[in-house]
Amino acid sequence: MHLDGQLILSAAQRSEAGVKPQNEDSIGISIPDTIALTTKGAVIAIADGVSAAEAGKEASETCVRNFIGDYFATPESWTVKKSAHQVLVALNRWLYGQGQSYNNAERGYISTLSVLILKSRVGHIFHVGDSRIYRVRDGELEQLTRDHATRISKEQSYLTRAMGLDVRLDVDYKSTELRRGDVFVLTTDGIHDVVADDDILALAQQPVEQYEQQCQQLIALALSRGSKDNLSCQVIRVDDLPKEDANDLQVKLTDLPFPPFLEPGMVIDGFKIEREIHASNRSQLYIVEQVATGQRYCMKTPSVNFDDDPAYIERFIMESWIGNRIDNAQVVKVANNSVGKNFLYYLTELVDGVTLGRWMESQQQATIEQLQQMLPKIIKGVRAFHRKDMLHQDIKPDNILVAADESIKIVDFGSCFVGGIAEISAPIIRDIALGTANYSAPEYMLKRTPSALSDQFSVAVIAYQMLTGEQPYQGKLEHTQSLKQFSNLKYIPAYHYNPLVPVWIDGAIKKALSISPELRYQDISEFEYDLLNPNSQFLKEVPQAWVERNPVRFWQASSAVLLVSQLIMAYYLLR
Repeated sequence: MHLDGQLILSAAQRSEAGVKPQNEDSIGISIPDTIALTTKGAVIAIADGVSAAEAGKEASETCVRNFIGDYFATPESWTVKKSAHQVLVALNRWLYGQGQSYNNAERGYISTLSVLILKSRVGHIFHVGDSRIYRVRDGELEQLTRDHATRISKEQSYLTRAMGLDVRLDVDYKSTELRRGDVFVLTTDGIHDVVADDDILALAQQPVEQYEQQCQQLIALALSRGSKDNLSCQVIRVDDLPKEDANDLQVKLTDLPFPPFLEPGMVIDGFKIEREIHASNRSQLYIVEQVATGQRYCMKTPSVNFDDDPAYIERFIMESWIGNRIDNAQVVKVANNSVGKNFLYYLTELVDGVTLGRWMESQQQATIEQLQQMLPKIIKGVRAFHRKDMLHQDIKPDNILVAADESIKIVDFGSCFVGGIAEISAPIIRDIALGTANYSAPEYMLKRTPSALSDQFSVAVIAYQMLTGEQPYQGKLEHTQSLKQFSNLKYIPAYHYNPLVPVWIDGAIKKALSISPELRYQDISEFEYDLLNPNSQFLKEVPQAWVERNPVRFWQASSAVLLVSQLIMAYYLLR
């Protein structure tokens, strides 16, 4: 991967039982030596099992071990916050469930948990309980977490929040920009309840080589000052951050040259060009055959117009990265051919079919049955992106292939947003390749943050067009730029153009096409359900009779029926 991070860290940790018979603290540090350090980051976790609970030790060990393991098992495309939150919620439910086996639920699997994740140039903190995370910067110590505990005496306090304490979990989250030389110190209350801040600061200011020894000395100091609890501390220093050197990144991005101009019959890396099927100012598509196997693929190549544009090259490289991380029957599959690759391009499976745009041209108006068969497939493909914390951002008929059996394949990842990659710092202004205006949600034009609801809007535009042959809002979306202009748009019901459209299907489409994202379905699966099952709320919105909502068409149709009946009558009279 071109974004290989160069985040360099030094760390040490130590944990002891102290005067207690067993150590119910748990600590863990994971600094990957692979690309995972870039895509997922380094994880430092500390937990303190509640002594009053019967399974405090098991709870703290489970928190640390399972959090680290499960966090790195989440998709690379997920943001740190999404990955950590999913893992924490699952962990808490398991601990709470295990605790219900005890007569007193509060004496079950209960532990504090403080997690520091360092990714790219940002530190992410997740915290519940009274363990602590400190940061030392410019010679000053700052506590970054707050204790979720209520002190009832000098010697005793109780936790107000902890892992496994309640089925609902409330976790503090914050992010902080990293600087070279930052030192983070994590401790349990066996240390920070009895030692002074200056002692913790002194540890952080020691040379890296002495961190291990200083952790031990800090524990010894806490014991000498009367600590009666388990004692754990971790220290981690940011030695170096990802380089902010655009030239260095451009060297990596241009490691593979752009392919030469390709013509039928040419062979590139063992693939014979059959023909070009599409070309634009940003890319070209070819049907190719692998000479050795006879297998046919679609090859996408970058446009030479951008051979000196690192932002464009990065986005092109990310297309195959995205495709390789989505495995769904409704999304075109990217073929893996990295071995022996001498030029910048990527391959996908070859789909024998036409674009949905061509399909709609041949149909003019889809039947309700066709819509209900095809749109759920499109939604399933879109949902596959959302589950990976990605937005497609260019859902339109020309990016959907329809095979002969009406199976669906979503193609073109050139406009995708990937949450996990967006968090990785890059020394270039990233390319923003937005979708097609008349299929894009208003928030793009209004410069607001898009979401999964934005892709939902695009799918609804397609549904409307399939049934009517027309664009929603009278085709004015691409010419609308301000909030006032969007507010003035008038929705024309689909049954205005196609009387066969049920009012409840139009109601579902209308909701998904709401100008305000908050008024759309909160999950695209709800939209799918309402397209297949009549929603009683929409059934209440009975439309006007045909003669009232379109009198011209009504009288045209009536006249046509009358003319046909008169011709038939005349035919029989003249026989």
